[in-house]
Amino acid sequence: MTSDTTHLRKSEIDAFGAGLLVGFSVLLGFNQALVKLVNEGMAPLFQSGLRSACAFVPVLLYAMYRKRNLSLRDGSLPLGVINGLLFTGEFGLLFTALDFTTVARASLFFYMMPVWVALGAHFWIPGERLHRGKVFGLTLAVCGVLCAFAGDLGAAPPNAWVGDLLALWAGIFWAGIALLSRGSRLAEISAEQNLLYQLGVSALLLLAVAPWIEPLWRDPTTLTYIAFSFQALVVVSIGFLVWFWILSIYPVSNMASFGLLAPIFGIFFGWMVFDDALTPTFLVAIALAGAGIVLVNRTAQVDA
Repeated sequence: MTSDTTHLRKSEIDAFGAGLLVGFSVLLGFNQALVKLVNEGMAPLFQSGLRSACAFVPVLLYAMYRKRNLSLRDGSLPLGVINGLLFTGEFGLLFTALDFTTVARASLFFYMMPVWVALGAHFWIPGERLHRGKVFGLTLAVCGVLCAFAGDLGAAPPNAWVGDLLALWAGIFWAGIALLSRGSRLAEISAEQNLLYQLGVSALLLLAVAPWIEPLWRDPTTLTYIAFSFQALVVVSIGFLVWFWILSIYPVSNMASFGLLAPIFGIFFGWMVFDDALTPTFLVAIALAGAGIVLVNRTAQVDA
């Protein structure tokens, strides 16, 4: 059965899509610090698996309310399971990474995802080949992210490189989800069904593995539960669902470029909520990242 968004697909990001993507980047920037916070009360794999399990229910209820097709006989199950495995790896690695490294460093490596998406889409998805303007735009946006973090990556522990590497691979898995969701049979199913595959597989696997790795609970507080609830209900149930809906409509490499704003927003929320240092280079970083995203999303003829 063809997704009801197929007829809505567009060749470039419009103002509505850009607004949703900027809002999602703000949400991701805030969420990165929340994950680190919840890690103080729950083991990372347990937190990730429990979050998926808790988010599964509202997403399922919403899909049933909207009368989405959730049949497992539509040919999407094998690819849905693969997407679920990628989702499991993405968040299992990212949440664990935040036990080893700082939020800033993890954000820097994790949100390189748009670069991997652009490269993958060049070979995987027809009509999304790289051109000079897109390459230059991505480079400019990455420079903006690097500028934002220059000299302000936090006091790194001795084994921070472990967390950095885990966060990098988490971003690669996220890119894999985006490419598979748009460049395969999964592009024909609803955003709700796609997300349910990922939540279901990751909840089963992570909750099964977590007890064998370490104790599930650390030192939870009321703030732990509040932050966790926000992740499950707002970030995953609403934010991810919106992101996959956008993915079904707009070019994957173009929309992924907005992800480079997330670590910059993370710095802003660190300043606003946690009183982290905010350097003058922050405004330069915003300007570079914004200019790069505009270039990526410019309508340009693909180079021969």
